[in-house]
Amino acid sequence: MIEILILYVILNRDYTMYAIQKRIEDIFAPFTSPSFGALKPALRRLEEKECLTSRKMMSDGGKLSVYYEISKTGIDELKKMLLEDMSENPLQFLSNARVKISCADCLNNDEKKRLFFIVKSKALLFKNKAQDILDDEYSHINFYQKIILDNTVCEYSNLINIIEGLEKDNARNS
Repeated sequence: MIEILILYVILNRDYTMYAIQKRIEDIFAPFTSPSFGALKPALRRLEEKECLTSRKMMSDGGKLSVYYEISKTGIDELKKMLLEDMSENPLQFLSNARVKISCADCLNNDEKKRLFFIVKSKALLFKNKAQDILDDEYSHINFYQKIILDNTVCEYSNLINIIEGLEKDNARNS
């Protein structure tokens, strides 16, 4: 997921590693906050895959800074990652879905339609699983688990409603 964040923030402008982290925090703080320890290896992996290039420049203060720029391969890779299947782990799914939807503006209308379908399908699956447990009179879940499951159903319902609104907006812009 960190690769998506990096490629997305450098899509329109070159940044240093520090500026990339700051920009990720500015945009995605409610969902994630990657550390420098996670950022540096991800930048290296992306550079090895030729998704980005780096150049060194001296700053006004005389410090050497490394700037990262997305390549055509990086743009293609970003789109590919955004359209990949979603995690089977519900906890990872919600986090990844939020990030992917937040980055949907870099996709064309057909790609957005596909992303929305992927996310909505998986959200419906997870919502129904949670609802089935709540509805099962023989499930041995306690009061606290019922409260959490009910909240989970609401989270998935909200995500589905958001996606349906985005689908309508995307259809109007087609």
